[in-house]
Amino acid sequence: MNRRILNIALPSIVSNISVPLLGLADTAIVGHLGATVYIGAIAVGTLLFNMTYWLFGFLRLGTGGLTSQSFGEGNTAESFRILLRSLALGTAIAILILLFQNPILDFALSIIAPSEEVEQYARTYYNILIWGAPAVLLLYCMSGWFLGIQKAKYVMYTVLMQNFINIPVSLLLVFKLGMKVEGVALGTLSAQYASLFLAFFLLLKERGLFQWTMLKGWLDGHQIRRFFGINLNIFLRTLCLIAVTTGFTSLGAKQGDTTLSANALLMQFFLLFSYIIDGFAFAGEALGGQYYGAKDKENFVQVTRRLFVWGAGFALIFVALYGFGGELLLRILTNEEGVIQYASHYLPYVVMIPLISFSAFLFDGIFIGITHTFHMLLSMLFATAFFFIYAIYAPTGDGNVALWIGFLGYLGLRGLVLYVVYRRSVLSEISALP
Repeated sequence: MNRRILNIALPSIVSNISVPLLGLADTAIVGHLGATVYIGAIAVGTLLFNMTYWLFGFLRLGTGGLTSQSFGEGNTAESFRILLRSLALGTAIAILILLFQNPILDFALSIIAPSEEVEQYARTYYNILIWGAPAVLLLYCMSGWFLGIQKAKYVMYTVLMQNFINIPVSLLLVFKLGMKVEGVALGTLSAQYASLFLAFFLLLKERGLFQWTMLKGWLDGHQIRRFFGINLNIFLRTLCLIAVTTGFTSLGAKQGDTTLSANALLMQFFLLFSYIIDGFAFAGEALGGQYYGAKDKENFVQVTRRLFVWGAGFALIFVALYGFGGELLLRILTNEEGVIQYASHYLPYVVMIPLISFSAFLFDGIFIGITHTFHMLLSMLFATAFFFIYAIYAPTGDGNVALWIGFLGYLGLRGLVLYVVYRRSVLSEISALP
């Protein structure tokens, strides 16, 4: 069982860590063009696409959960039909994004409110890279499907392909052809489509899992309603997640630039841990969904227990890493002494993040695999409400302490609610399976 978990978790961790490299590469390239406005433009442009695409992460999550169950049932025909439904929905959303690209851009820039010069270059970056929407959303669908059939290596290959194409093409266009922001956008755009073509090639390698005769029934009304119901819950959950992330940044900004900068650095500690633990969440999604679909109660419970052993182990490792090396990591991220000293006061809260949050990540993976997305939404609603109530109204003299305690409570409450549901509902449901 441990080997099966690691076969999915390790490639997923590599994929997760590789994703931020695209943004870092773009930032590093424009960072050597001699003007900070280019860095600002890429930062704003990246935020624009994060805001746009993050909402549609359900294309990966919902597809992965449904596929893993069909895979466990041995129902290859339904697995293929799930992919077709997902690709159709992803294509429709991409078309809508392209049709409404200008209103989306204007609305997002009105919220971010960058300087006039940064906005000009951000618009240039956006107007080129928005044509990657079909590639990004279809890759979401195919990544979920690959994970559902336990081909996590395929997801890793597509992510690595993006980095392999993006960096050299962007360097060529920027430094050889002098294209500046346009070159960075075109480099990323070419990498997105190269990755999509690779995904379709890998899909053809799995042609034994499907035949075109399986097309019959892909528009089944019941299955489509189920597909949309699951994805709607994930969509609403993502809105809550975005609200907390935005609220954390906004409430910190109101306390001054030093607090904003320090919290941004400290949040990197959370993101680093999330990239690692999400790999095990993906394993829970694929294996949990498979055993649930196969009605294999023994292995379902076993994979859950093994995942939590791995999760707890990595949480303790990161507690030690942040506890003993937190200040060193801060100095790697910045050389601003005032920000480092200020951020150091809040390191104890960051040290607690791995232990408090790992159960939320792992339960998320398991619940996606068994498509209990309503319970995921429920846990997120409770946790989001707690965060905003505590962060805003907590009786403490230090507003940033309230912010971090609220964030820790938000992470812990997500895991706690799902644990209660798992014990009271999921285990009973599994026990009742024939």
